[in-house]
Amino acid sequence: MINLEGKVALVTGSSRGIGRGCAEQMARAGAKVTINYNSHPEDGETVAQSVRLLGSDAIVVKADVSDRASVDNMVKRTIKHFGRLDVVVCNAYYSVREPFLSMSTEGMKKTLDVSLLGAFHTAQSGARQMVKQGDGGSILFISSVLSFIPLPTSLSYNAAKAGMNHMSATMARELTEHRIRVNVIEPGWIDTPGERQYASDTEISEGAKRLPWGRLGTTDDIGRAATFLCSDSADYITGAVLRVDGGFWLEK
Repeated sequence: MINLEGKVALVTGSSRGIGRGCAEQMARAGAKVTINYNSHPEDGETVAQSVRLLGSDAIVVKADVSDRASVDNMVKRTIKHFGRLDVVVCNAYYSVREPFLSMSTEGMKKTLDVSLLGAFHTAQSGARQMVKQGDGGSILFISSVLSFIPLPTSLSYNAAKAGMNHMSATMARELTEHRIRVNVIEPGWIDTPGERQYASDTEISEGAKRLPWGRLGTTDDIGRAATFLCSDSADYITGAVLRVDGGFWLEK
């Protein structure tokens, strides 16, 4: 059984979707959790209540991960409430779909500011706290199979996730001396609220049938994998990329 008893986890973008799945599955394994949101406070409170019903503790913190001061404050509030930080999950993202020839500089910049630099801010702020504590930790990046699949109209997001993968490997190498593990999960097509920006429920349902595994992934699928990678059961795993996509990439 995966055990996160005594651990404190900070999960960005955890008021909805994959972040919520990670927060709830980690709480199920015994972790206390900082729930982060930027624009859905009511959803953040709902997730916190879910965590408490699972027998753990949670706080809800508003933070824009593209703003370093906001991220540092989120880490400080985590330490003030829980006393330590053991796990950081960099999940918050922004994406805009635009054809390359007509895409805006603004869309590219915001995507990179949130999805790539936001992950950097969160990981660095969390890692500095873990180094201060002196007993290791785990950082997990939620990337995407689009880090290597060149999905049309998704240039900025694809680039952010590709950069995230290489950034995480560099961090993993530098943080081994501090016994801080750094890993990546690459989800495929996951059933989240964000998918409704680009497809209807009918289109999603029909598309799911064509996937190798016959269904979309769930946020719990990603949450369970994240919980394992951030637990002591994965103590010898760092610098790894785990594809959790039901074989999605095999069809590309």
